[in-house]
Amino acid sequence: MKTKSIFFKAVLIIAVLFFNWSTFSQTQKSNSEIKTKTVVFITGAFVGSNCWDEWKPYFESRGYTVIVPNYPFKDADPATLRNRKSNSELAGLTLPQVTDYYEKIVRKLPEKPILIGHSLGGLITQILVNKNIAAAGIAIHSAPPKGILPLKSSSIKSIWSALSLFKTSKKTYMMSFKDWQYAFTNEMTEAEQRAAYEKYATPESVRLIRGGLTNAAKVDFKKQHDPLLIVSGDKDHFFPPSINYKNYKKYKKNSNSITDYKEFKGRNHFVLGLPTWRENADYILNWISSY
Repeated sequence: MKTKSIFFKAVLIIAVLFFNWSTFSQTQKSNSEIKTKTVVFITGAFVGSNCWDEWKPYFESRGYTVIVPNYPFKDADPATLRNRKSNSELAGLTLPQVTDYYEKIVRKLPEKPILIGHSLGGLITQILVNKNIAAAGIAIHSAPPKGILPLKSSSIKSIWSALSLFKTSKKTYMMSFKDWQYAFTNEMTEAEQRAAYEKYATPESVRLIRGGLTNAAKVDFKKQHDPLLIVSGDKDHFFPPSINYKNYKKYKKNSNSITDYKEFKGRNHFVLGLPTWRENADYILNWISSY
């Protein structure tokens, strides 16, 4: 009996030590992430990188070094891009090319950055977090990875024209103002919708959009990853909360990684430019600091 007692005590001590070591390892991992002071904003489709114009200085005022890369072949302001006679290079752009483009930028940085992406940029954020090259990721109103079909009627209506399934992919797609009103700026005044369209809307590659339905949009939800936050908005027609929540739930079987979810009220797909953008930014900054 004495031998059994000693054996069980030894097992208990080993278990306690193992638990403490696991906790210590996780703490060490979190501490290293807190020190990350580089942020890369990843833009979504149909808009220019100027959608981050208010976010960039706001994060910089909090001590972050912020990088906002333009998409390949989107090297000008939205108005200039809309007026170009030829956009053949942009028309040929694919999702793997854009993902590789951001990956190269991230890998060249002196430290693992925090990635913050919107819409298609949210999907790219998830893909890059899956590659273990980011300290953390925030996917805002993310396009869903492969396997999560955007079957909500508002989502299908928002994306249908952009997919251009019965049209050539050799030309860029320019979202009409009418489609913009529904997909991006629903529940805003027409004057606000028009101003946003003129300031941010750009031509887009049909091939890039179609890539969201292929293996290029695949994410391994079971793979261990650094902290990931998925943000949604209850007024979003493009990618409603139900789609974002399904995205989040896909990660829940991965108990070794941190995945969080937040739904904001009153946010449509134009979330980055709404008067409430700072509330979203503050929540994200607080979430980052918690790890």
